[in-house]
Amino acid sequence: MYLLAALHVIISSSLLLFVVSYNETEQNHIFQLFSDYIRRFNKSYEYGTMEFKKRESIFEQTLRRINWLNKHRNSSLDALYGINQFSDLTPEEFQNITHLKKINTTAKKSYPLQKKLMTNQNSMKDLPKKVDWRDKNIITPVNNQESCGACWAFSSVETIEAMFALKTGVLEQWSVQQVIDCAAAPNRGCGGGDTCLTVEWLYESGAKIVLAQDYPFTGETGECKKVQSEKTVSIAKNFTCDSFVGEEYLMLLHLAHHGPLIAAVDATGWQDYLGGIIQFNCDNERNHAVQIVGYDLTGEIPYYIVRNSWGSEFGNDGYLNIVIGKNMCRIAEEVSAVDVI
Repeated sequence: MYLLAALHVIISSSLLLFVVSYNETEQNHIFQLFSDYIRRFNKSYEYGTMEFKKRESIFEQTLRRINWLNKHRNSSLDALYGINQFSDLTPEEFQNITHLKKINTTAKKSYPLQKKLMTNQNSMKDLPKKVDWRDKNIITPVNNQESCGACWAFSSVETIEAMFALKTGVLEQWSVQQVIDCAAAPNRGCGGGDTCLTVEWLYESGAKIVLAQDYPFTGETGECKKVQSEKTVSIAKNFTCDSFVGEEYLMLLHLAHHGPLIAAVDATGWQDYLGGIIQFNCDNERNHAVQIVGYDLTGEIPYYIVRNSWGSEFGNDGYLNIVIGKNMCRIAEEVSAVDVI
């Protein structure tokens, strides 16, 4: 059996997230750690039941996996793994609850970025060493999609919010639920969808997204409603969905000179993520969507600043960092950008 031999506490968003390493010893230490975990994350497993024993066993397997991942850290900059809200789930349950499903892009049209124009106008020598759009007050608070697999809608609307704020100077929260309910097939609401198809639908349908307060998030797929709202926003014609594999410098140019991006990624290996830069264990099929809000080239390892939609308890206040230049987590394969009107 395995035990907690060293317990390090990391403070993130005023939360206690545990990083563990352990050695062979008595089972009661695992029991104590699991009991502490239940209290910390408000789990409702009753002691002595089959479910309690099942979750305790899964929790112990999670500790083994965390130990293996952290043993492969080469420096303090590398991704750090530990106990979080997903530690009582099997990898399969984690993928189901976060709706990590293979993303198949079937957009009818391709709207690639004008790469040559971008390269000529904004050369790499003019590229800032660091861009973080959170510092410009154009990024809304981190969302929690809960058990609704609408990452595709969250990341799309979050980027629309940023571009609207960049254009108008006003930071608004727009309705993700409207996009969940109304986006055309093959998007499936909380059952999954695709960012390329979403921005294509938003433009071709002329959809006017209303304020979130007028069409609030429910966590379920509902009927598409027509609601009155004081304000609306739509996307402009020059949206894009493109691959930047081997050309990630163009993503940096876009982030620096235009704004945040939408990206489809592989999030299978994020279950235990607490912080640091992801550089391995992230090369499965695309199954999730996120917003890229910036990058940092100032350190030894360059990385993207990525906003997730699993709540602020996840990762670094809801964010994570992914190494630049390696198409890590498939982050450069399906990238979208929008403008608003």
